[in-house]
Amino acid sequence: MIEPHPSVGLDDIVHQRTRLGILALLRSGVTMEFGALRDTLQLTDGNLNRHLKVLDDAGLITSTRKTGHGRPRTWLTLTAAGRTALDAELAALRAIITTAEG
Repeated sequence: MIEPHPSVGLDDIVHQRTRLGILALLRSGVTMEFGALRDTLQLTDGNLNRHLKVLDDAGLITSTRKTGHGRPRTWLTLTAAGRTALDAELAALRAIITTAEG
């Protein structure tokens, strides 16, 4: 039997460029505010919202809406499942690099 190529291990939800960026930013364990995430990744509100919904539906992030002084803000956090999914994606990418350089 032929050994599958490491690219088979890529997760379509995680691998998309914007979603990978979101997960990578949240991987450090910090909770990020929606606007900071949007600005860092140079996205529009609508585009970021669409990707956050995909990640939230998959259970990879959680969001919390907090009110305080001024307008409400949304804070985003990586879940344990999100950390596991990102780690698996990074392992698959490392395997692809090793194979390509091999």
